[in-house]
Amino acid sequence: METTEAVTHHYAEIGEVMLHYVTAGKGPPVVLIHGWPQTWYEWRHTIAALAPKYTVIAPDMRGLGDSSRPLSGYDKRTVGNDIWRLVTEKLGHKRFLLVGHDWGGPTAYAIAADHPEAIEKLVIVDVVIPGDGGDFSQGGRRWHHQFHITPDLPEALTQGRERIYLQWFYQTFAYHPGAISDADIDEFVRTYSQPGAMRAGFSFYRAMFQDAKVNAAQLATGFRLPMPVLAIGGGCSYPHARGRGSEPEQSLRRVATNVRGAVIAECGHFVPEEQPAALNKLLLEFFAE
Repeated sequence: METTEAVTHHYAEIGEVMLHYVTAGKGPPVVLIHGWPQTWYEWRHTIAALAPKYTVIAPDMRGLGDSSRPLSGYDKRTVGNDIWRLVTEKLGHKRFLLVGHDWGGPTAYAIAADHPEAIEKLVIVDVVIPGDGGDFSQGGRRWHHQFHITPDLPEALTQGRERIYLQWFYQTFAYHPGAISDADIDEFVRTYSQPGAMRAGFSFYRAMFQDAKVNAAQLATGFRLPMPVLAIGGGCSYPHARGRGSEPEQSLRRVATNVRGAVIAECGHFVPEEQPAALNKLLLEFFAE
């Protein structure tokens, strides 16, 4: 399991949830929010690159990783509020840089929408924002969205088969299927095979209609994110990967006023692991401006 020696592990009680998070480095704070089916560990290469200049905070979202698994609260405003409270109340950072990948993206968007004055810059990686007026599930091509929102069935079919199920995503959604090694998969499966973890992961999808409704209602008032936004997509999509290309930029232009986009070549969905050098370069340049 590759990581950086500077990473330290912590826990914080935030209301009904116990959040696990890691920190590294020192300097201005950067918060990294992971996606599904992953944990803070997806950021291992990025943490190593940012830590010399920044205080990096990478939490496990509620229900996932080594955080606790409440039965409810998987709408992204609630998930985001967990992280907001961690960063501001527990760690004392009133303004910070924010990055989200996969479900971490809509969660980061929720934090930025609720606290726009506190987010210095926002980065969204290979995901679009529910309720932005676009098509979150790509007309059904992302079949797992419908499967995951089905009550009970995904839990029943994946119990005891977590590795088989999740490994399909790590390999099929990536342009470089070896970017997530067997040892890396072991670490992800260690957490997703724990009681309640798959249910919690599916709950992120089951809340997406509520996420879309809340976001659309706010956007209908004329609200747009005011901070600088960088939207990044993986350049390789069907049939060899599941990167979203320019879709993240198109989505963020509908919800924010100051957006730039980047598409990383030879990369599928798992950008932080498939093309860490390219991603880290984009982040460091964007943050330094």
